Amino acid sequence: MNPILIDFPSSFETDRLKIRMPKPGDGIVIHEAIEASREELKEWLPFAQERQTLEETERNTRESHVKFLKREDLRLLIFEKKSGRLIGSSGLHRMDWEVRRFEIGYWLDTRFSGQGFMTEAVEGITAFAFNELKANRVEIRCDTRNQKSRKIPVRLGFELEGILKNEDVGMSGGLRDTCIYAKIKN
Repeated sequence: MNPILIDFPSSFETDRLKIRMPKPGDGIVIHEAIEASREELKEWLPFAQERQTLEETERNTRESHVKFLKREDLRLLIFEKKSGRLIGSSGLHRMDWEVRRFEIGYWLDTRFSGQGFMTEAVEGITAFAFNELKANRVEIRCDTRNQKSRKIPVRLGFELEGILKNEDVGMSGGLRDTCIYAKIKN
């Protein structure tokens, strides 16, 4: 089946969070969150290496919206229910619809770190993948040195399946090792 024909919700909620696909107009809150968190994010993420204009962020947001609708990439925005503020971004990426394999990526606005929001979001996204998308496998990949990111799959019971040595180029230019955590359908 062509993935564009697969129907599933474009938003869902957890106890404290509303998680949804990006929409036109979201660029402004995404831009603000990235700018507030740039120093922490740029150590790990390519998009944080150089400042983007608000227009570039909005364009990227609209492209993400289209990719979500086409089922090419399922970027998700995370909002705190109580305040309505964007607290981060996540999503299901590098998917294989035939296998039903998805990879969760995530970043958090540093102003909201240390409150368990990203763990809650990843738990909700994992449940969404298994329940709504009929996932057989959900992965989380992260740099071995990124201790904050590594704690999330561990807390949520993902299994560390291995560490790929010298697998990618890190943001500082040297080679990095990548952890692969996974949960599979029971």
